[in-house]
Amino acid sequence: MADIFDVIADGTRRDILQLLLRRDAETDGGTSVSQIVSELGVSQPTVSKHLKVLREASLVTVREEGQHRFYRVDAAPLEEVDDWLVPFFVDDEQLAAEAAQSIYAPLPESASRVAESLGRTAAVVQTALKRLGA
Repeated sequence: MADIFDVIADGTRRDILQLLLRRDAETDGGTSVSQIVSELGVSQPTVSKHLKVLREASLVTVREEGQHRFYRVDAAPLEEVDDWLVPFFVDDEQLAAEAAQSIYAPLPESASRVAESLGRTAAVVQTALKRLGA
């Protein structure tokens, strides 16, 4: 399997991931290859090539329906990116200070860990994509 950083380094693959992420929020059925081609203005063979790489990296899932394939984002593999990038962007002391000043009741420990992980992942991936020119 290709290194996750190699996979997301390609601008077209990042565009596909962003498109799928946006469309996943709008629909439950996934996005077809023809919809990706239409929205990105990239050829079908190019989209198919990049979707294969994204599938092999487990960044997308595919549902087959007849001759059509519908894709959705699976962001779980981006945790590797998150783990690598977080030390560059997150100040643990600042996070602790902000948490101490919070007027809200604290979350249970397990919920707090999940929320922190999701927040960090979203922030770091968004920052990394911006820096990579997405």
